[in-house]
Amino acid sequence: MVPSIPVSVDLVVLTVRCNALSTLVWRRDNPPFMRRWSVPGGFIQLDEDLPDAARRILSERAGMPTPIHLEQLQTYGYPDRDPRQRVLSVAYLGLAPDLPASEKAHMAWVPVSELTVMAFDHRRILLDGIERARAKLEYTSLGAAFCPPEFTVADLRRVYEIVWGRSLDPRNFHRKVTKAEGFLLETGDTTTRDGGRPAKLYRRGPAELLHPPMLRSLKE
Repeated sequence: MVPSIPVSVDLVVLTVRCNALSTLVWRRDNPPFMRRWSVPGGFIQLDEDLPDAARRILSERAGMPTPIHLEQLQTYGYPDRDPRQRVLSVAYLGLAPDLPASEKAHMAWVPVSELTVMAFDHRRILLDGIERARAKLEYTSLGAAFCPPEFTVADLRRVYEIVWGRSLDPRNFHRKVTKAEGFLLETGDTTTRDGGRPAKLYRRGPAELLHPPMLRSLKE
């Protein structure tokens, strides 16, 4: 008889919050790994597809009905990842602008730098999600997914600096992102919320891929 293996969906949801790259985590209140942080997740239902399960868990378990960018990250299936039973996990990565604190009990936004120990293999899943997000910022326009609908180039630069964990030259960054075809669209409005001279407000353009890319390996 072929053994039945449960399939779970785990979510790595990243945002830039209080000037730190943060993720939504769940404080476990049952063994195993009681009181350790874990990424929100749950088992797939027999009548739903994986993307539907990810959206359901995002709403029900994480308390986030707001649509966000969500993509499949990786599948984890090594035998000892769950001490209770063999479980196959399909992880999804979500990217979102700054969001309010979760109203769900035991759920919180925590800076990823503080999550050195987690339940199950969730730190490995989290690190994979962080690296995927860092790489996506190089080649795609998803950096703007961390920003509100209208933002300045300085807002976008702070996102890149926080996600990549490095400082960027403001002038070079401004030149690169404004010359990337279809990345940013001017709104025609300005803001002085950061003080100083009025700064142009932009919104995300139609481009999905950046030409030229914003490579981390390039020196400023």
